[in-house]
Amino acid sequence: MHGVTTSVPDTALVLAGGGVAGIAWELGVLRGLADADPALADRVLAADLVVGTSAGSAVAAQVTSGVPLDELYAAQLRPETAEIEVDVDLPALVASINAAMAGATGPEDAGRRIGALALAAPTTDPAPRLAAIDARLPVKTWPERRLLVAAVDARSGELAVLTRDSGVALVDAVAASCAVPGVWPPVVVDGRPLIDGGTRSMANSDLASGAGRVLVVLPALEGAPALWGSSLDAELAALAPSAVHVVYADQASIDAFGTNALSPATRAASAQAGRAVGAAHAEAVAALWG
Repeated sequence: MHGVTTSVPDTALVLAGGGVAGIAWELGVLRGLADADPALADRVLAADLVVGTSAGSAVAAQVTSGVPLDELYAAQLRPETAEIEVDVDLPALVASINAAMAGATGPEDAGRRIGALALAAPTTDPAPRLAAIDARLPVKTWPERRLLVAAVDARSGELAVLTRDSGVALVDAVAASCAVPGVWPPVVVDGRPLIDGGTRSMANSDLASGAGRVLVVLPALEGAPALWGSSLDAELAALAPSAVHVVYADQASIDAFGTNALSPATRAASAQAGRAVGAAHAEAVAALWG
């Protein structure tokens, strides 16, 4: 299932989870880089390796599709969308997942506990959810470039890294990576129910280990504790000696995300906030990317 090749990439773009707001914000960050330095944005989007988790998997599929970034960003500003409005109490959901994880002996045990919660929870019908994910993908096939999509096996708690070589449709891989436990249904791949890769880590940036330069785009404040899963600080330490830069959200971005980052109503404001952040980080990204 892992399907990860052993070639060492020079550059890696890591796109983290963050709900529908996170998709818009990350596309905004990349658009902001293009505002400041179009050639730099082109080089970042041409990274040897792209790692996508949850919302980041949708962004990764989009930016490796060949569709111009301008078009991808503009779509986030339009009010019409195939995204499903979901009424969810995120603090209560986080509390229930943290309660399920209490006493876990390690990451896979935590994954199994979250997986049990996900398998037991009533969620929406899988068909419209899959249609909404499909609508996120301007191209339905895997790119030739190396794209890793992170999900978690709900039964074993193990990380599942989905790639072009996994024999999994791209829409199923992205749907699995985005299957927030207790909100969206698990996605069965090869008989395995898979859930949101963000339950292991919001970024899963360790999948970029070995890359010479790693850019992580994370829709959270710097220093904010992870809702669940591993901390980014530990992952970044494990990436050494890679050169790494993290684009974090600012307070204006957090305000744009609002109280429900899964709501499509957050898209335009989040995209615009991300665009400002991306432009502000352009100099640091240029120093990283060379």
